[in-house]
Amino acid sequence: MPWLQLLIAIAGEVIGTSALKLTEGFTRPGWIAVVVAGYGVAFYFLALVLQRLPLGVTYAIWSGVGVAAVTVIGVAAFGQRLDPPAFLGIGLIVAGVLVLNLWSGAGH
Repeated sequence: MPWLQLLIAIAGEVIGTSALKLTEGFTRPGWIAVVVAGYGVAFYFLALVLQRLPLGVTYAIWSGVGVAAVTVIGVAAFGQRLDPPAFLGIGLIVAGVLVLNLWSGAGH
């Protein structure tokens, strides 16, 4: 159950962060509501996860997957361009999350 809750927390953070771009400097109330709701969901579920999983590993996964997902959304929805070092950096973040999940005992 904590892993499902972590996925929900990540989704909330990704939605909230992506919606920040659409607030246009916090001038669009509808998108501001999406940001607040997204972060509310993210932090609520993150707090639930932290009752069962270690802080460092949880935060690494939450932030790493969030960074990668927001980057994909930035490219797909907002026309962000990535250069080779950016791809390398995102790849290293994803690799770090995979190492934590597949080979490290720190998350159990």
